[in-house]
This record gives sequence, structure tokens and C-alpha cells, in this order.
Amino acid sequence: MQTMIPEARLTNPALLLPGAMDALQSLGKVVQRAGVPAKTVELIALRASQINGCGVCVVQHPKILRKLGETDDRIFAVAAWREAPYFTEAERAALALTEAVTRLADRVDPVPDEIWDEAARHYDEETLAGLVLAIANINVWNRFNVTTRQVAGQEW
Repeated sequence: MQTMIPEARLTNPALLLPGAMDALQSLGKVVQRAGVPAKTVELIALRASQINGCGVCVVQHPKILRKLGETDDRIFAVAAWREAPYFTEAERAALALTEAVTRLADRVDPVPDEIWDEAARHYDEETLAGLVLAIANINVWNRFNVTTRQVAGQEW
């Protein structure tokens, strides 16, 4: 059986269009300044990427998490975070918010008050705003990568 080697449809739009990468990186810096813990940003990036089927990000974010000192158990359990004992209440709130924001069209009330209120219980207004920006940012990356069929494991 012959294996087809995947090929991207287009250079990643963030690399192709001048200024796009700078804008996305600037947004990432805003999230850092808002005080969202780096591990939390990466956990939510991994979860959104799993939902969106972004192979590039599902490969990349565990590598970043490992560099941040994250354990394999926690990385492997992100897809089943509700059933795993490895996550703090704040991380669980961030992961629930990530799922709601990533799946906006899946329910009548896309981000129910209970999910929002739980996140707000763990994060102050500035950090919560940073969390929302981080979720939006990874969803942008996922959409670039999935739409243009970027190949997992290939570094830019």
C-alpha cells in the first residue's frame, strides 16, 4: 500500500501576508501581559486544536508544554480533562471556556453563564480577557492550518 505524502494547499497565510505574523505574535504578547499562565495558554491551545482537528497544533503544543515542564500524563489527558484528576479548578474552567468558545455554533447558548461564571471565579477581569483572546488566537491558527492543510511536524 502506497502512503500519500501530505502537502499544504498554500503557504500559511500568517507567513504569506506581510504583517500577519507580527499581528498574531503581538496578540500572544498581550495575553502574556494579561497574566494568563503560560501552561494554561498551551493547555487551551491543545484542547481547541484537538476539537478543530489541527494536526500542526496538536503536534506543536505538547512540545511547548514539555518545554514548560508539563508532565506527559497531563498532556495526554487534555482530550479527556473532565475525567482526569490532573487539572486544577482554574485550568478546568479555562478548558470548559475553551470548548464553549471553540464550538460556538453547537448550542443555542454558546457560552452559558455557568461556564462563564466559573471562569470568572478563577480569573480576574484582565486575565479573563486575556484568556478569551488566547482562545480566539488559537482558533485563528487552527483555521489557517486546517483550511490550507498545513502538514503536522513540518516546522516553518
